[in-house]
Amino acid sequence: MSILGIHHITMVCSNAQRTVDFYSKLLGMKLVKKTVNFDAVNTYHLYFGDETGAPGSLLTFFEWPTVPRGRWGIGTTHHLALLVENNDAQLKWKRRLTDNGVQVTGPYDRRYFHSIYFSDPDGMILEIATRKPGWTVDESAEQLGTNVIMPPEVITHRGRDDKAIAAKTWAEPVPEITSDMALKRMHHITAISSDIFRTTDFYTGVLGFKVVKRTVNYDDTAWPHFYYAVGDFSPGTVMTYFGYGPNAMRYGSLGTGLTHHVAFAVKDDDAQREWQEKLHSQNVQVTEVLDRKYFKSIYFNDPDGHILEIATVGPGMLVDEDKATLGTNLSLPDWLEVNRPRIEQELAPITLS
Repeated sequence: MSILGIHHITMVCSNAQRTVDFYSKLLGMKLVKKTVNFDAVNTYHLYFGDETGAPGSLLTFFEWPTVPRGRWGIGTTHHLALLVENNDAQLKWKRRLTDNGVQVTGPYDRRYFHSIYFSDPDGMILEIATRKPGWTVDESAEQLGTNVIMPPEVITHRGRDDKAIAAKTWAEPVPEITSDMALKRMHHITAISSDIFRTTDFYTGVLGFKVVKRTVNYDDTAWPHFYYAVGDFSPGTVMTYFGYGPNAMRYGSLGTGLTHHVAFAVKDDDAQREWQEKLHSQNVQVTEVLDRKYFKSIYFNDPDGHILEIATVGPGMLVDEDKATLGTNLSLPDWLEVNRPRIEQELAPITLS
């Protein structure tokens, strides 16, 4: 029944077409499913991912055009990180984004990887992070997460050379996304906690994650930053939390430009039912199993209220479209097909070209 890693992250956008233009045209991600929010069928639910929409690659969006802008804080995520293999690919992304009018900061040395940051059109903070150097740069594999590791001051906000960092970019324009730049997997997701030790107890004691790194927020070194992971601790298996003390951080509010929930993957229905029973046994309130057509879901909350989900790997995005036509048509579950004419009439068309 082990959690396999991150299944998907669901965010909130205000305009579906603008979101498609940004994630598909600019970032090169594939729109793998165009459907509706099964709990509010007059609004889109968009899925972006790799060629087949595999778990670990999936970014999904609820379109909520009338809700206010969200605000990150306690009980929300702070940012989402996407994976590239090396620093050259990262610098190409910095040049491509800035040439297209997107403000980018970094690349910053985060010791375990290097990072650039920018925001999508609704303000969702995004990061592109490299795979290496990896977790064992300052601890052995056997000792991961056992000690608090303080960073060298030269890579923190106090010691780094921000002017030199800002000037670093790829020398030539990047009009096309090269193969090494492809954003096919998440690196990690970072959320915000009001009690890092309570969060640690939840992730390790309830969800079965391991602490792989105990360090501090390099941009605010007074506060901890803990990394939790499952399996082989590779990108796509990692949740991190910035920890804050009482009254040291505002509470977040859900809205556009913010995460709605984070989903973790399990192998099948049986594993999901075992998790449902385990969560109940740990006095964690958890929903009934909900059929999302492409996977089944149960929902619960972390100790600060952030919505979490455990989703099955299957049936997957290819259950109602083949690989060549993924995302080109409005896909509806069987129980909504009878309402297709009304649903299509209420949704603004989306252009993919």
